Amino acid sequence: MVRTLIATFCAIAVVLGAAFLTLTIETRLRVQAEVAANLDASQRAFAMLESRRRQEAQLQAQNFADSPTLKAALDTYQAETHRGASGDTSDLVATVQHEVEKLSSRVSADAVVVAVPGQRRDGDVWDVLASGGARSTAWPRGTHLPAAGDAAAADSVVAMPAGTFRVVSAMVGLQGVSIGRLLLATSLDDRYARELRALSRAQTAVIVNGRVIATTLDPARKAALAALGAALPTEKGVVRLGTDLHAVRQLFRSGAAGFYAVDSISAAADQVTTAASEAILVIALGALGLGAIVSLWLARVVARPIDHLSQQLRRMTSAREFSRRLPLSGSSQELDALTGTFNEMMTSLVAAEDETEAAYVAAIKALAAALDARDPYTSGHSERVSALAVMVGRHMTVADDEIEVLRLGALLHDIGKIGIRDRVLSKLGPLTDEEFEIIKTHPTVGANILRHVPFLTRHMPIVELHHEQPDGRGYPHGLFGHATPLLARIVHVADAFDAMTSARAYRPAQGESHALAELTRHRGTQFDPEVVDAFMAAWRAQGGSDVESELAPIMASARTAHTPIAAERAS
Repeated sequence: MVRTLIATFCAIAVVLGAAFLTLTIETRLRVQAEVAANLDASQRAFAMLESRRRQEAQLQAQNFADSPTLKAALDTYQAETHRGASGDTSDLVATVQHEVEKLSSRVSADAVVVAVPGQRRDGDVWDVLASGGARSTAWPRGTHLPAAGDAAAADSVVAMPAGTFRVVSAMVGLQGVSIGRLLLATSLDDRYARELRALSRAQTAVIVNGRVIATTLDPARKAALAALGAALPTEKGVVRLGTDLHAVRQLFRSGAAGFYAVDSISAAADQVTTAASEAILVIALGALGLGAIVSLWLARVVARPIDHLSQQLRRMTSAREFSRRLPLSGSSQELDALTGTFNEMMTSLVAAEDETEAAYVAAIKALAAALDARDPYTSGHSERVSALAVMVGRHMTVADDEIEVLRLGALLHDIGKIGIRDRVLSKLGPLTDEEFEIIKTHPTVGANILRHVPFLTRHMPIVELHHEQPDGRGYPHGLFGHATPLLARIVHVADAFDAMTSARAYRPAQGESHALAELTRHRGTQFDPEVVDAFMAAWRAQGGSDVESELAPIMASARTAHTPIAAERAS
């Protein structure tokens, strides 16, 4: 009985210890991956936003630099200065100053600065002539800018004695000759870092030449970040700040300045594991206390059920079947209570895994929406193709797990167009042969992107092969018939239907009847006949148009045309 009691205590300790260790490791790995994924998503979204903001700022600077009043005053000032006239130029400077102050009231930049070429003999420098705005005192008149290259760059970082600024610059020119520059300067301070945090939803830091000049981190982590110096990842990585691990992503660079997002991995993992540890501790104490109180009864009655439970747990852990509920023994209320509590804990773990997968799906949808947003004519295209593909897949009784692969694969089918230049992707007229060849690379580019993401491996054939055709004239591999996986064939039909029924920059939307007629006409050549039949049946079952009555006249005229619809442009 003593041996049974010891075995009981050991079994409970081993089971709960294994569960705790597995839960801790899994939680930390999942949290680390989720933090990294969230930062990657923020990095991509922020890069697009920052590019748009920079373009708007440069356009605004150029518009201000084209002010006739400013040009006239600078031209006169330059003429007087070059002539060496002894006359008073204060009125001209006052005119420039007045114009700068008007401009500063219309922008969010901390300072609006007008600089003119300097007179020093040791190189090409710029001197501040006038400045306005909240931080205009940092740009006093006559100050030599640190370097001509920094001042003349369209987007750069300039270090002034009173602070470091991010500068957007535009030339003030007259008849093609530069007579000055207009600078919109934003102070790189903690306020700027807080604005970055609001946009990136993570702690931020601005680092210039290895020196932290602005951050939302606390002083201890700021000092640890500064101590890294050259060891800081140039783009992304994991670093230790103090006692915690942090994921680091470079949001963007401007000159010598790097703008980073920082998120704590340890803090997020500790928060989850602490709650789980408390639950497991309560379970362990209760089980051990119960074993001590009824040791004699447990020794005779529960030894065998506990051994059975241990085997079940080992099988569950090795097979990772956390969603399977352990059966109750029926011989012991205490043991059944323990089993029920463990089942609840495993249910919570599965729910947490489902939430993580939901976050992945949300990130995929955001990525598809970001891709569609490049062209207003294809807005919502990926979502519609996904819905159509799922409709066909269900009609063809595709398994539920394959339906989910089909849903996400269809959302991502055009992800490779991220690598296609806008001038080709958004061209208003017909594509040239060279441009069409560029478009045809997007399935391969998309597959290469997904190849590095283990979670998306099952979706890669859809992305790579959704433009293959039964007659072998598709791309990129020219596969015949069923050599193309079924899910890719389904997405090919759904993609073509949505492309034909959606308005594009180079043509208006085609009617549903016309699109259905085209699918039928190219059945067996461009499109898989089984999938086309399933699409027709599913469309009719979903309340689509009356194909029987409306297709006849369209089919009659369509038979005289032989140009493949997929050759017009890759959808």
